[in-house]
Amino acid sequence: MHPIIFFSKMDFSQSNLFGYIEDLQELTIIERPVRRSLKTPEEIERLTVDEELSDIERAVYLLSSGQDIQGTSVVANLPVLMRQNPAETLRRVLPKIREVLHVAGVEMQLTAAVSFLTVLQEESVSIHTYSHSFLHIILQHLEHRDAGVSNAWLETLLAVIEALPKETIRHEILNPLVSKAQLSQTLQSRLVSCKIMGKLANKFEAHIIKREILPLVKSLCQDVEYEVRTCMCRQLEHIAQGIGTELTKTVVLPELVELARDEGSSVRLAAFETLVNLLDMFDADDRSQTVLPLVKSFCEKSFKADESILVSLSFHLGKLCNGLYGIFTPEQHLRFLEFYKKLSTLGLQQENGHNDNQLQLQTLEQEKKYISVRKNCAYNFPAMIVFVDPKNFHLELYSIFFCLCHDPEVPVRYTMAISFYEVAKLLNSGVYTIHKELVTLLQDESLEVLDALVGHLPEILELMTNGGENSGSESKLLSIPDLIPALTTAEQRAATSLKWRTHEKLLQKYACLPHIISSDQIYYRFLHRMLTIILTNNVLPVQKAAARTLCVYLRYNRKQEQRHEVIQKLIEQLGQGKSYWNRLRFLDTCEFIMELFSKSFFCKYFFLPVLELTHDPVANVRMKLCYLLPKVKSTLKIPTDKHLLQQLELCIRKLLCQEKDKDVLTIVKRTVLELDRMEISVDAFQKRFYENYLLDQEKERQEHLLLEMEQLEKEKQQNEGRSTNINDKMFEKKRRDSKTSSVLAKSITLSVPGSSSGTSGGKDDKKSKLVRSQSFSTQALHPKYSNIDKCPNKSSATGYTSSVSGMGKSCMLSFSDDSFRTHSTGNSGNAAFPSSSSRNLFNSADQKNNGNKESQSRKMSM
Repeated sequence: MHPIIFFSKMDFSQSNLFGYIEDLQELTIIERPVRRSLKTPEEIERLTVDEELSDIERAVYLLSSGQDIQGTSVVANLPVLMRQNPAETLRRVLPKIREVLHVAGVEMQLTAAVSFLTVLQEESVSIHTYSHSFLHIILQHLEHRDAGVSNAWLETLLAVIEALPKETIRHEILNPLVSKAQLSQTLQSRLVSCKIMGKLANKFEAHIIKREILPLVKSLCQDVEYEVRTCMCRQLEHIAQGIGTELTKTVVLPELVELARDEGSSVRLAAFETLVNLLDMFDADDRSQTVLPLVKSFCEKSFKADESILVSLSFHLGKLCNGLYGIFTPEQHLRFLEFYKKLSTLGLQQENGHNDNQLQLQTLEQEKKYISVRKNCAYNFPAMIVFVDPKNFHLELYSIFFCLCHDPEVPVRYTMAISFYEVAKLLNSGVYTIHKELVTLLQDESLEVLDALVGHLPEILELMTNGGENSGSESKLLSIPDLIPALTTAEQRAATSLKWRTHEKLLQKYACLPHIISSDQIYYRFLHRMLTIILTNNVLPVQKAAARTLCVYLRYNRKQEQRHEVIQKLIEQLGQGKSYWNRLRFLDTCEFIMELFSKSFFCKYFFLPVLELTHDPVANVRMKLCYLLPKVKSTLKIPTDKHLLQQLELCIRKLLCQEKDKDVLTIVKRTVLELDRMEISVDAFQKRFYENYLLDQEKERQEHLLLEMEQLEKEKQQNEGRSTNINDKMFEKKRRDSKTSSVLAKSITLSVPGSSSGTSGGKDDKKSKLVRSQSFSTQALHPKYSNIDKCPNKSSATGYTSSVSGMGKSCMLSFSDDSFRTHSTGNSGNAAFPSSSSRNLFNSADQKNNGNKESQSRKMSM
């Protein structure tokens, strides 16, 4: 149908045909330069090199008579030549490179700077040889007319300075630097001198720096060009670290104070940032008398006359507030806190009613600046919590935290998501106050925000559900209902997007949920979703992440019925699925099962379904199975699993005899050799398998523990159901007796009300004991277990016997943990005895009621 629609809409009129021809002519004009750019036979001949030449000879030939692109290739290949033949390269190739670089273009210059640095990093020659051969070439090109080339050579020189000995630096670099830093030199030369001096400050002793470098530093700080003053100001931090605290206080600090009042905004900005970075080197007097007044003036001017410093001020504000914390008065403390709050909402309430294009452009640039300021405030939020004390968070900073988490700009919310874990750690027991913001960020419309939050999601969720160290259980209970829908929504949004890495990362982090929420919540809200992802998603890393997380959920599931259901689905829908892709994922899942579960668990449920895939019609499935067979064999224990070993050997024989695919047969033969070399662990203790044995025993112990806990919970529910039924029946019987007695003789004092009160007391006593005998786990049970196996109508003696037998059964269970053994026995006892005592109480009450009824009937007959 598409061609018919296409031709029905085309118009073959003369004007349209001419239009098509003009378009074709334009296309031919566009293609002409491409045709002209092809090499002619003569050019190809000039580019051809004799193949019999060695690498050194070819390099010399290309540098001498080749074209620029060939010379650049030789320079880029210099590190390889230095590794292969350093002596010949230094003797023949390097002099040619020095000649070519004098007239080389920008591309070759940049390539040479990188190659020289690579030779230094690979240590192809000694540092003495390097300084003798390469250093002069580097110094010659530092003042190249192209700024990019000059910076590239400067970066190489700064890296070389780190490795050079002091004497070489003094003679080759420091002595020429005195003349290069003079005012008579070019701007580029003075800028290079500033950066070199910052690097040299860490190479010499303080007295040498004071005598030879500090005079140059002072001169460059007073340079006529603001670029030089800015560059030198940024190097003062390195110089201060080289000369020590005393000289910094007497020499560097006065220069910074003067530069902070400079007429150039970039100079003032550099002075401010250097002051903040050097706060640790100043004592309390310098901070209070010199640094603090400067900082206050910067803050005051940032909104009025000098907005250029606003972004930098917001970035360094956290470090500044904590660095000056000890000298703040309460008024100054409050003032800086209010300043931070003002910066955190900057630009959110701005209104612009002008329509002029220039004003709109200015407003757009200003809006970008304000977004950067709020992003920096989000970055500094953990530092501000420390500044105000976490105890005062809700009063002082919660409103700002709310605004930053709901900021309209993604970069701000992204920064808050990154720092969320730090905030949660600082709040500790008060972490419940930011639970709503966690839900908000989990449901954020931007996947970048979600990806930033997911990095520390397990730690955040653990802090949220545990509520810190000192919080009560209320915060835990309040956090769960909102978190689970937010987590499911986040996963669904990641699944529907094209950012599969975020989805994979999210699924990997969701493996922490068994430690956060209950087994039933995971089963109904997350486990089946993981199985759906394995079956329907098209991205292999996402499927593997979902498979591993599903295995973790299965590992910590509390209900045997649910576990069997999931295992059955894995075998039927994956292992026996129609798609070979699902069967491959089944093998991946089995790998995770072997990693997370005990050997006996895998052999019990998955060993035979895995071996069934040896008959799979798809070669890729059989191939993957062959790679997995050594791990499968390692799960066997002799003599317990001897029959499984026989099944494995039988399947391997069939593969060797019946396999027709060459690739699979090759892997089968290789696997057979590997299986023959393997040693199978036995049930008895063996020293060489000590670590693996202990690890497997621990996994098996935990699996048995889950089964025993489930059995105890079921018995407790059954005992509770029997006690409740008997109690209801006896209460109904006494209620009918009391009605009959009140009708026959109203004046006679009856014993039924007293017995009913005793019954209610026994009922309350029974409930209180049952509350004390709760399950070992703190997780919630599913409602369907609240009325399992209710007791039928039996006599009290029968009920008592069954109760005691139930108690004995729970006490006879095998426990591997001593602490758990004692605790479980006590609980089972509490779960059994109250029901029997309540039955004895009801029996005594029935006898008393029967006696009262007989005496009443005798009185009526008289």
